[in-house]
Amino acid sequence: MRHVSQALQDLLEPTVNALGFELLGVLYLKSQSENTVRLYIDHDSGIGVDDCAAVSHQVSGVLEVEATLKEAFTLEVSSPGTDRPLFKLAHFTKFIGYDAKLWLLEKINGRVKLFGKIIKVDCDAVTVTDSDIEYCVPFGVIDRAKLVPVL
Repeated sequence: MRHVSQALQDLLEPTVNALGFELLGVLYLKSQSENTVRLYIDHDSGIGVDDCAAVSHQVSGVLEVEATLKEAFTLEVSSPGTDRPLFKLAHFTKFIGYDAKLWLLEKINGRVKLFGKIIKVDCDAVTVTDSDIEYCVPFGVIDRAKLVPVL
């Protein structure tokens, strides 16, 4: 699933950028009842409903012309929100000092989920503290991650 999301990211990023937005990431969510392509976009001045609609319109056209996905899907375009997903190492770097939740593709010290503060990003790894223990997680082991909103 990760390779499909990356292929969609590569395909759609130029279109989103041309509209003046940053494509933070793409999720391809496949289920028995419905498939969803979810894009997270951002802009320095924020994201509104009209922005999401404009991106959705353009991206729909690209996906239709490219026929990248063979099965039916629902397209969702969203702002990152307070529980912002983290797709790239640069996203982790930007949010050093913030709490995040990480889901891992393989166990690290017996754990497949981590919840803690992002304390460092080096080369190709993210270090987080969870229950006062530091975990150095190779970026390729992270299945998905998101910030935890401060309440």
